[in-house]
Amino acid sequence: MSKYREQLPQLSAARFITDGGLETTLIFEHGYDLPENAAFDLLSRPGGYEVLRDYFEPYVRLAQENAVGFILESPTWRASRDWGRMLGYTEGDLRDLNRTSIAMLGDLRRKNENSQTQMVISGCIGPRGDGYQVTAHMTPKEAEAYHFDQIRTLSQTEADMVSAFTLNYAEEAVGIVRAAQKAQIPAVIGFTIETDGRLPSGQDLGEAISEVDQATGKGPAYYMINCAHPTHFAPVLERGGPWVQRIRAIRPNASAKSHAELDGSEVLDTGDPRDLGQRCADLAAKLPFLNIFGGCCGTDHRHVQQICQAGTI
Repeated sequence: MSKYREQLPQLSAARFITDGGLETTLIFEHGYDLPENAAFDLLSRPGGYEVLRDYFEPYVRLAQENAVGFILESPTWRASRDWGRMLGYTEGDLRDLNRTSIAMLGDLRRKNENSQTQMVISGCIGPRGDGYQVTAHMTPKEAEAYHFDQIRTLSQTEADMVSAFTLNYAEEAVGIVRAAQKAQIPAVIGFTIETDGRLPSGQDLGEAISEVDQATGKGPAYYMINCAHPTHFAPVLERGGPWVQRIRAIRPNASAKSHAELDGSEVLDTGDPRDLGQRCADLAAKLPFLNIFGGCCGTDHRHVQQICQAGTI
């Protein structure tokens, strides 16, 4: 059972960091083939467990050097039924791989956590459809049914919470939160947005957060923005509104390109790590309720290091 599930430490004022773009790092920097961007598939290959474990080491060191907390995010973004089926996995296989992913993070926590660096384990959930555009549009009830098996499996491990990444419409987020409530595990909702500051569905970010909160009794532990550059979402956050303080985490892309441009690119755009770090620091200074910082596509430990050095934490 989770050690922090009743009171997640990142819900305090303490600062936390997390990792960068797992899939883009493994594909573009280390040369691994990840069908459908499924990092969990490495766990089925010789040496894959060690590859994933070693990926986290520079981030863990950064957290320890800066005496901040660290969120260990499992490589299970694609480890749900439809994506697993595309890769030839049965539902039983997926349950085992989700458990193995959390067990790996549990070992990392036991070896590296100390009084100054608390470590939270998060079970990563991904969208049923594409992360960049609305596909396989579900009702909240359908989304709850689809995601429940993975969330229930993660709830039976050492995971402290589950985090949904790159969600692009509100109904799927509602279903995920309801599934997590049913499984009795805290949930984080991560929305991705376009260059205009809106979700790929066209909905305003504030409206989406308000819709999910209203439908679930403020069910999410907090919200996150991921897979977008600060130039896309900073103006939205700076305009403010009661909903803004529900956002605690940002995991930006390295590149300021649109999702369509990134999706069609065969070369990794790593952007400017120092500029990204400064933009995160500027947001942290203006919006003190933001206390969790990491990266998404195109980022690696160098970007997170710049986030730390810029004074964000």
